[in-house]
Amino acid sequence: MKGRSIVPLALGCACLLTLILPFQVLGEDAEIKSLKAEALSIAKRFAGKLKPRLKEALKNGGPVKAIEVCSKEAPRIARELSLETGWQVKRVSLKPRNRRTASPDQWERAILQKFNERRALGEPPDELAHGEIVDSRFRFLKAQPVESLCLLCHGETIAEPVKNALRLHYPNDKATGYSVGEIRGAFSLSKNL
Repeated sequence: MKGRSIVPLALGCACLLTLILPFQVLGEDAEIKSLKAEALSIAKRFAGKLKPRLKEALKNGGPVKAIEVCSKEAPRIARELSLETGWQVKRVSLKPRNRRTASPDQWERAILQKFNERRALGEPPDELAHGEIVDSRFRFLKAQPVESLCLLCHGETIAEPVKNALRLHYPNDKATGYSVGEIRGAFSLSKNL
């Protein structure tokens, strides 16, 4: 008798699990979508704050002034957004301008390399983004493609005064030699779950 009552109970539990698990997976997908949207919004805010300041510096003082502004403003904007949002916000690159703040960790390096592969296969560089849960944190990278304006300080041919400013503000600079459309780096965001 006791053996028979366990079978219906086990079948009932199995049926219940088949009903609950898809909803749990859907919930996780919805959570990841939500985290990706939030991270993308923060990355856009970062770019939206930095780009106008760089354009203004270029207009008023040329590339040398833009380098000075970028060296101070980009880290400040990242700190402000980190404090305001609760996310860790920074920029990273396979060829960092500032090794101390922009060198990628192993996960970031792998995603940046995948971005380069995806771009080579024809994906638009400004649409490249990736997010996933890694060690109880949601991690997100949004590619920063090279635009024509970027070439003044990141291109293959750089004017001597610009080179001097780069040496002054970024003595270990590796972020040159780019062409339009390449991936210069990425906005990197992470949030503890």
